[in-house]
Amino acid sequence: MYDFVVVGAGPAGSRFARRAAEEGFDVLALEQGSIGEPLACSGHVSTDVWEYTTDGARADLLQNEITGARFHPGDPGSEAHPFYREAPISNVIDRVGLDRHLGEAARGAGADLRENHTVTEVREEDDHVVVAASTPDGSAQFRAHMVAGCDGPVSRTRRDLGIEEPDELLHGVLGFTDEPDHGDFVDVHLTVPRFFAWRIPRGEAGVEYGLAAPPGREVRGLFEDFTADYGVETTNVCSGMIPIGPPERITSDRGFLIGDAAAQTKPFTGGGILYGMTAADHAADTIDPDDPKTLKNYEKAWRSDLAREIRMGHWLRRAYSLPEPVQSAGLNALSGEIGVHMDRPSSLFSRAQFKALFSRS
Repeated sequence: MYDFVVVGAGPAGSRFARRAAEEGFDVLALEQGSIGEPLACSGHVSTDVWEYTTDGARADLLQNEITGARFHPGDPGSEAHPFYREAPISNVIDRVGLDRHLGEAARGAGADLRENHTVTEVREEDDHVVVAASTPDGSAQFRAHMVAGCDGPVSRTRRDLGIEEPDELLHGVLGFTDEPDHGDFVDVHLTVPRFFAWRIPRGEAGVEYGLAAPPGREVRGLFEDFTADYGVETTNVCSGMIPIGPPERITSDRGFLIGDAAAQTKPFTGGGILYGMTAADHAADTIDPDDPKTLKNYEKAWRSDLAREIRMGHWLRRAYSLPEPVQSAGLNALSGEIGVHMDRPSSLFSRAQFKALFSRS
C-alpha cells in the first residue's frame, strides 16, 4: 500500500509528489497522458518559479524576461497605460518543458510517476483509498492511505470525493505565432467580458496570444476577433478551463485537492502554477498519511497563505468590468513604475509599491 496516490502530474501534482517522496513517503503519481500535453496554460509566470525547480532549469526553460505591462481599455490601437519596473517582474518559459522538468524532479526524489494512466475511479474506504485506472496494459487498482487530487479544473478526484465545484469556470484560448519578439512588455486588453485578452512576447519562440471569458461567450470567436485586430493568424491553438474561487472545503476523509482541482488560482489573471505549487508545499509539510486529522492542518496552512490574496484578486478583477472611461481614468492615474509582486495583490500596499508611487514626479 502506498502512502499517497497523486492523481495528475502537472506542476502541483509533481511538486507534491517530489516533496512527499523527499519526506520518505511511498508515492505513486498517475498522469493520464504524456506529461505536459496537451498544452492548455500560458507560460507567463513570476520569477519565483525557479524556487521550485532544480539546478539548470532556468537555462533550459527561460524564453524571455518581462519588465512591464501595457494595459489597453480598448483594441490594439487604443491608448496604452504602462506599468513597469527596472528589474524583471516575470518570466516567459517553456510551459511543456516546465511540466516535464517537475515530473523528472519527482522521479528523482523517488516518486513512482506513471504516464498514460487514466484514473477512472477514486473510492474512500474506512482506512485507505482505492484508485482505479486504465493503463497501457488494461486496468489496475492501487491502494493508499490518502489520495491527492491534482487533476485539473474538471477533476475526477474532486467529484468522486464529493467536494464542491469551484465558484466559476472560465474558458481560456491560446494561440501562437512564430516571429521572434524579444520585447519586455506584455499587452493586456480589457475588452473581453468579465476578463481580458493578452499578448506575450516569447523571445525566439515567437508570440503568445490568448484570452479568457465565461463559458457561453463564443470564446473562440472572441479570440479570432482579437488576433485579427493584431493582424495575425495563430497556430497551435488550444483551450482549457480556468477555475476561479476555491470551495469552502478541499479535503475529505482521506483525500485532498491541490492546484486547479482546488481552484487555487489568481482570480485576476487565472494563473495557478505558483499558487498550486505553494499549496503543494503546505500539503507536504502538514499532512501525515497515517493521520487523517492532519488534513485540517493543510486546510489551515494554505488558506492562511493564499486566501487573502485570492480574496483581493476578486476585487481587482471587478475593475475589468468598469466602464471604459472609468478604466482609462484609473489606469492613467496609476500607471508608471510599480513595486508589486504579480502573484500577491496584497503587495499593492507594500513598502516597495508606496515607494514607487511617491517617487513619481
